Amino acid sequence: MASRADQLASNLSLAKFSQATDLKKRLWFTLGALIVFRFLSFVPLPGVDPTALAELYKQTNGGVLDIFNTFSGGSLSRMSLIALGVMPYITASIVVQLAASLSPQLAAIKKEGESGRKKLNQYTRYGTVGLTAVQGYFIAVGLESFGAQSGVQAVVDPGVLFRIAAVVSLIGGTMFLMWLGEQITSRGIGNGVSLIIMAGIVAQLPVTLGNLFKSGSEGSISGLLIVLIIAMAVGLILLICFMERAQRRVLIQYPKRQTRQGLMQADRSHLPLKVNTAGVIPPIFASSLLLMPLTISQFAGQTVAGESRLGDFVLTLNQYLSHGSPVYMALYGLGIVFFCFFYTAVVFNPEETADNLKRNGGFIPGIRPGKNTEHYLDYVLTRITVIGAAYLTIICLVPEFAIARAGIPFYLGGTSLLIVVNVTVDTVTQIQSHLLAHQYGDLIKKAKLKGRLR
Repeated sequence: MASRADQLASNLSLAKFSQATDLKKRLWFTLGALIVFRFLSFVPLPGVDPTALAELYKQTNGGVLDIFNTFSGGSLSRMSLIALGVMPYITASIVVQLAASLSPQLAAIKKEGESGRKKLNQYTRYGTVGLTAVQGYFIAVGLESFGAQSGVQAVVDPGVLFRIAAVVSLIGGTMFLMWLGEQITSRGIGNGVSLIIMAGIVAQLPVTLGNLFKSGSEGSISGLLIVLIIAMAVGLILLICFMERAQRRVLIQYPKRQTRQGLMQADRSHLPLKVNTAGVIPPIFASSLLLMPLTISQFAGQTVAGESRLGDFVLTLNQYLSHGSPVYMALYGLGIVFFCFFYTAVVFNPEETADNLKRNGGFIPGIRPGKNTEHYLDYVLTRITVIGAAYLTIICLVPEFAIARAGIPFYLGGTSLLIVVNVTVDTVTQIQSHLLAHQYGDLIKKAKLKGRLR
């Protein structure tokens, strides 16, 4: 039987949406911030020749930079101020979260509450600046070396000043995106960083589909293969929608309570455990960790290609870690599985949940409160996390492996579809929550008005 909240949610209409003034302000703010993000992707780095840069990107076309370019909304191919996107920020947050789980000092800071969270966020920002500086330097050096080898100057005036300007510009662009994401989270709708990544992927969708249909018209790809790709994408979207709503409901029972009317029946509730508790975080974390060294090695390969041993090592590394290679797929899959379990452990704490149930008098039928409940929740969560990790690995690896083996110019793989669908579902859920809260507020106002009239 549907609850009162479900009944209210089913009765939501566009009329209620037009009355929710705060929600409309949040939506307009989110839309404006994403428009600013798209405008910034067309602002080039100072001292870069766009024509030569387009030729550079054609030479590296088909590599791992295409994935990075998809996540950044085409900013990398244009070498804009936000060419690195929010990937350095995500990588820095991974490092800080891993350090907080391993270091006793950082773990103590994490337990301080709001002040501890602010300190860890500050460490994440410092790490973001450092990673962006390293990646920006190698990008600047790679652009200069490309011009020296190919005879086409990608950089108008190469030298130390260009490197400093490029590093400072990339740091400023990444930090601005990080700030913009935080503003969307606090003043808009949805998770700001995830929405920025999704906006970049959606912006590349027309280009990706255009390349796919162009290949079909030229005869390099058969029409049947294009139909199979579209059918696979639709099937993946349906599977993602089903798995993201899948839950394991743990029955919670509360003892009978004495009231003025007499003895009430025992209350029953459910503790919903999502099959994919980590959401879209594991693929983003795993891809960002892979993309950071690959970006450095891809551009460093242009610099050290003429040097014997170092150049051979960098070129071999790029070959083994290229998009679709077995080594890349294996590392990507292992990263997804690791971050599934790691982020689930960060989000859900069985010990804390068991203590809260015991404090409120709740218990799982057949399981004693306390340590037994904690072990049971940990056992159930581990089992469903295995299913969730397998689901994410299949969604992210199988389409990309098939696309890479077939040589199809279609870079909107399973990871991109997962991010787009997951972020869209999360944003729509938050919009429904705001509408539901607005409807509850109207009911409370009406009840107060009727009470005053009486």
